[in-house]
Amino acid sequence: MATPIFQPGSLITARGRDWVVLPDGTDDFIVARPLNGDSEFVTGLFRSEVEEATFRKPVADPGEIGDNEGAGLLRTAMRIGFTATAGPFRSLGSIAVDPRIYQFVPLLLAMRMDVVRLLIGDDVGIGKTIEAGLIAKELLDQGEASGLTVLCSPALAEQWQAELLEKFGIEAKLVLPSTVTKLQREAGNESIFQRNRHTVVSTDFIKSDRYRAQFLRTCPDLVIVDEAHTCVSAGSHTAQRQRRYSLLREIASKPDRHLVLVTATPHSGKEEAFRDLIGLLDPELALLDLDQPKGRERLARHFVQRRRRDIRSYLDEETRFPRDRQIREVPHELTREYASLTRRALAYARETVADGAGGGLRQRVRWWSALALLRSVASSPRAAAATLRARSVTAAAESESEAEELGRSSVLDLVDDETLEGIDATPGADDGELPKAARERLQALARDALKLEGPKSDAKLKKLIDEVKALLADGYDPIVFCRFIPTAEYVAEYLSQALGRIASVAAVTGTLPPAERQARIRELTEKHERRHVLVATDCLSEGVNLQEHFQAVIHYDLAWNPTRHEQREGRVDRFGQRRQYVRAVTLYGIDNGIDGIILDVLIRKHRTIAKRTGVAVPVPDRNDDVIRALVEGLLFRHETPDQLELDLGLTQARTELHREWESAADRESKALTKYAWSAINLDDVRKETDAARSVLGQPQDVTRFVRQTLTELGGATRADREGFTVQTVGLPEGVLHALDLRRAGEGSPPPDLVFHPDLPAPSGAHALVRTDPIVRALARYVIDAALDPHLSLKERPARRCGVIRTSVVSARTVLLLVRYRFHVTLPGAAEPRTLVAEDAQMVAYQVSPQGRDWLTGEQVADLLTARPENVLPEMVNRAAKTAIRELDDVREDLQLFGKQLAEHLRRSHRRVRSAAKAIKRGLDVQAAEHADVLGVYVYLPSGGAR
Repeated sequence: MATPIFQPGSLITARGRDWVVLPDGTDDFIVARPLNGDSEFVTGLFRSEVEEATFRKPVADPGEIGDNEGAGLLRTAMRIGFTATAGPFRSLGSIAVDPRIYQFVPLLLAMRMDVVRLLIGDDVGIGKTIEAGLIAKELLDQGEASGLTVLCSPALAEQWQAELLEKFGIEAKLVLPSTVTKLQREAGNESIFQRNRHTVVSTDFIKSDRYRAQFLRTCPDLVIVDEAHTCVSAGSHTAQRQRRYSLLREIASKPDRHLVLVTATPHSGKEEAFRDLIGLLDPELALLDLDQPKGRERLARHFVQRRRRDIRSYLDEETRFPRDRQIREVPHELTREYASLTRRALAYARETVADGAGGGLRQRVRWWSALALLRSVASSPRAAAATLRARSVTAAAESESEAEELGRSSVLDLVDDETLEGIDATPGADDGELPKAARERLQALARDALKLEGPKSDAKLKKLIDEVKALLADGYDPIVFCRFIPTAEYVAEYLSQALGRIASVAAVTGTLPPAERQARIRELTEKHERRHVLVATDCLSEGVNLQEHFQAVIHYDLAWNPTRHEQREGRVDRFGQRRQYVRAVTLYGIDNGIDGIILDVLIRKHRTIAKRTGVAVPVPDRNDDVIRALVEGLLFRHETPDQLELDLGLTQARTELHREWESAADRESKALTKYAWSAINLDDVRKETDAARSVLGQPQDVTRFVRQTLTELGGATRADREGFTVQTVGLPEGVLHALDLRRAGEGSPPPDLVFHPDLPAPSGAHALVRTDPIVRALARYVIDAALDPHLSLKERPARRCGVIRTSVVSARTVLLLVRYRFHVTLPGAAEPRTLVAEDAQMVAYQVSPQGRDWLTGEQVADLLTARPENVLPEMVNRAAKTAIRELDDVREDLQLFGKQLAEHLRRSHRRVRSAAKAIKRGLDVQAAEHADVLGVYVYLPSGGAR
């Protein structure tokens, strides 16, 4: 095989700039990355337009010489510009999050596999999105994957898109019913998934007959499935779930496709469903005997599941979780008028379920219609009125099984339901075949219900207002969860009236498209001068991150499934919550005949089991038996609601449920200790991540770099409440174009830049993180400007050469900013892959009568903090020229350092792969032949130069 003309890592020049050759091209077509290190602009170059380049030395002209501030700017720009590091975690240079050590565990498991097949089943709020994102970013940066698709519900699509972009620098297109027409028009003759390398896709949209075949034909080689437990068909007869599962089976059938499944409830209490889930990773997993050590050991290669207690403090690294969840149960009692409405609604419900006419189908429809009525009356007057006036969703059923399915999904709180879309709609009490008298009776009840609106007649609403005011007074911004859309709108309306100027109130329900839900939350929380209250239905109970702006949850309507209850509280009690204590308040009626029993039999039992075992096991299927026994006791016995007691059937159902529940929790609690993640050696991993963070810099380095650079370029800076704003009208024209601030057209003033210290940044602001487009563009500009001698000094904030005088040194000392390139060969699924990676190092030597003495890392760090003193211009010029002449003399030393660094990196790669028990065959790191000296900075002692 002939040696290529340009070796990977070689410097070339083309199209007016310098490039680094990558391994992916040929002699005639060269793939290269800009010299500034940004892999976002990798491009292909024809051999005819390429020439060999040599890296230019700094210039010692008086106007080109700066000080150590310029060295710091250039060094930080290099850190930000390196979007693919040479270390064992290649992606760390291009992400904006600082993962906790435990969040590397799924990535380490993935590193063991030629083809990644992994189920991440961590608890709610631990950071599964970050864990899945780390895997995706690493596979993409290593070249193991060329494209990514995230399958999720439409309600979570925008959040996934934002997380991928803000935290991982992955720009993904949304593929939803609202976007597909535009995407198809842009794609032309190509598939959407051929045209767009990375996508976030609605699972239910893409499984349709119209798009399914196109997606499967051009599906990327890396797929992440969010809320994967909703995509298995075992135990469900719905066509939706079966079609989802069929889609995933076809995705998984391609043996070389990477597949990452994400869910907080991998085992929903249904063994068959769990088998379906793990069978997507490998069909053999579905057949394992998981009660045997060998079976669990085999599954552990593909499955990671941690509880909050497992990772709160791991390897002496504290994780920012709330210390505890403060729980209160607040009873309320019906007013006389509301109690009267409840009795009349119950009387109607009893009459309808006692009617045996019409056969089994009509009886099922009437039963679910009655249950819908009871739930809505207990929820709010407005929900009661809406249900009384609406046709039952079960009325369209053509069989008893269909009526059962529709009734369950519309009335009960099923955590493994098709989707969160539509779960908050009022189900309707009109069974579709009511005589005129019965329908008029319902209309009269509806009119009477609406007369009970407001805190005077609705004691539950009055209690809520008191609780919200108490939380706001204690500094908590709460989310109020309601079961039905009319209830949420009703609660938001009266809360807004009651709170006045105390706090802003907004409602988010299923009536809003997912994108508008996020926009409404942003609008509410960006009112910094006011406290805020969010009223929401369960369309926000799963997957949505709300911990940045809310610290408490109020259950206005009691969930009939404790997992749904837990999911609501998990919106605020999760990784990243700043409060040490979050609060959860549960309102319940003591005289409506249902709430008290649901609270005792389900919610309290769930908390007891979780506290005792540390495992939040979903309620078993027998939960339905309890609900049925409870409702049938209420409907078929003629006591008033507040007199209802546990009868024999309900007592038996409760006893059997609790026995099965406790048994499942004990099994899960013991099983967790057997999974392999706990045996992974994370001490070595921590050493390597600490080293990487040191090389890449800290968040404060980014803040300092952005502010200092824009100020030196002529931008006027003013401090804001949390960050700062830069007025850009004073920036040079080249900077404005580099930062893409001329989009509004020539002649119009460029927009100010608003910077926020952390993610997520408010709308219109830029986060001070390395993945923000403005931050990355600024780093590219600083590097390119420093290397471009044709730009004016005003346009170059960083200098490649500097001279200062300081008391830190006792003899002339030279600091060099050196960029090394490495050929990193990594084990691959088919064969080893060679990548070109870069690293910037600060090295320094001190001149003595005996020659040059190279400084230690600690001594180099001290130089960067030196305080400069005045120095004569002629001394500056002489010192700069001398140091630049010496570059030829130190070339061999620099090359030796590069080889030593390559060996250090090789050992780092091996340590991490050993910790993960991953393949090391073929692993190698070699330094490129020439190192680039980007900067030369001279430190003269206070007594003069020698």
